[in-house]
Amino acid sequence: MLPLEAIELDAFRRHHEHDTFWCGLLLGGCGLQLTTKLYTDRVCHFAHHPGPDGHPHLCGRRARGVSSADHLYVKSAAAAWLRDRGLHPDIEFVRPDGVPIGSVVDIRFQHGGLRVHLDQAVQPVWDQEGHEPVLGMSVPVDRDTLIDRWYVHRIRLDSEGTARRVRIGTEAFARETEWFALGDCEMTERGLSTPAVARIVRSRSTRPVTQWGVSKAKKVPPARVRAQVLLRKLTDAVRVESSFVASQVLRDIANLTDVEGELKAQLAAAASDAEAWLEDQVRVRRELFSQLKEALAARDARQIRQLLAHVNATASHDRTADEITIADTAAAYVAEQQQAYVEQLQAKAVAKRAREEEARARRAANRVQTLLATLQRRGDTGSPKMMRKLVRELMHAASDAGDLVDADQQEQIGVWKTRAEIGRPPTQTARPAAALGAPRPMRHEQVARRFWIRRRCPRCQASAGRNCVVNAHTGTGTTSKTPHYERIEPILAERRARTERRRRTPGPYDIACPDCGRPPGERCTSPSGGVHRARVDRAREAGR
Repeated sequence: MLPLEAIELDAFRRHHEHDTFWCGLLLGGCGLQLTTKLYTDRVCHFAHHPGPDGHPHLCGRRARGVSSADHLYVKSAAAAWLRDRGLHPDIEFVRPDGVPIGSVVDIRFQHGGLRVHLDQAVQPVWDQEGHEPVLGMSVPVDRDTLIDRWYVHRIRLDSEGTARRVRIGTEAFARETEWFALGDCEMTERGLSTPAVARIVRSRSTRPVTQWGVSKAKKVPPARVRAQVLLRKLTDAVRVESSFVASQVLRDIANLTDVEGELKAQLAAAASDAEAWLEDQVRVRRELFSQLKEALAARDARQIRQLLAHVNATASHDRTADEITIADTAAAYVAEQQQAYVEQLQAKAVAKRAREEEARARRAANRVQTLLATLQRRGDTGSPKMMRKLVRELMHAASDAGDLVDADQQEQIGVWKTRAEIGRPPTQTARPAAALGAPRPMRHEQVARRFWIRRRCPRCQASAGRNCVVNAHTGTGTTSKTPHYERIEPILAERRARTERRRRTPGPYDIACPDCGRPPGERCTSPSGGVHRARVDRAREAGR
């Protein structure tokens, strides 16, 4: 999934610099190449390259929402989940009766299989071997199926960042749907199993026959006592507006016998009032689901949340197929809105950090400009220690400013780093013993004016015979008291080179004499007391 914010898309492009993107055929696309579109005033997105005639390309893909690739996420998650359990699945996007691709995902493996219905395009088949149905959030299931099968499995996909995570739910009659991560589920002899399945099976299994005799059988309370208990339950059910409990109590009252007189009349009156109340609740229920459907059509998020909470509290049982579809669609919409709200908060946080970093970079860029002006004004006249301190601060500010430092400023920073001898070892030059501990002279003090005034300054463009000026690169401005570093350094470099050549060139007494055989360091035994000519020539040849 392509990031929606420009700052995130920049990182996405760098990460996928050598990748290409194509309109997926498994998404209903055309298969042609895509490019990324970066916007700052709206969300970023993929787009097709223009056609040969320059007009926009027309693609047949219609579904572009966050759930349009759920079948691909289901395939990936199912393959990884089954491989971890030693199974090698064959996963296929089947299209019975030409339904859109992605409506049904068939997962087949040895000794079993699942058929995932992500929408209502294909009716689930419950008794087909090797195709246990797993229903999407919008696929309805009737009450009889829940009762006969004890439970059914559902699937939903939740957005996490730029991915979708699969969750499996177990729905049973008169129970809330329980949701689990795919890793918590297993394949058993019964088929797909979640932690809720074991509890449901245990609750529905037949209890073992007691070993006690008939004389130990539990005594049944008298009819009068049971009637009074049912009256109290019916009153409580109406008071808390539980139509499900009220319907159960009414069935128990209808099956109650051996009640006569005033108590029977009380039961009949209470049952009549409860039935009238249930009829009114049916009307209220229909109106409630009608309002929820209208709110979904109007995309009124606030009203959808309120009505869904009311529906789950008062009409969670015995829902029709239409009511299940409306409730599941509303639940999915609320979850999507909540996820969008979280993503919006995250995007705002990212944008805030980006603004803070941009402001910090602008402050650092202003600091770079100030420090360069300060160093230019001071030149080499100040303390070397203070100059190095300012140059180091300049380097830190330039690092924080990043791309806001232009090429000219980068060049000036490089010059000041060299002048402050930061980033390279100091030149090793021999100094007299008497000078040890003495402060090192500034560069302009090491070269007399009569030498550097003959040269043109490469920094301020001052011609030979003229002093340097303050405004670099322009040749104008106030005359500087000292020459620029760039005017002095070539002279010092030439002097260092000559010194190095003299140091490397051997003298006559650095080699053995070929005439008298004296070793290096000893004088020749010539009659005149001087050095033999052959020794001088050999020393000259060695120095070339």
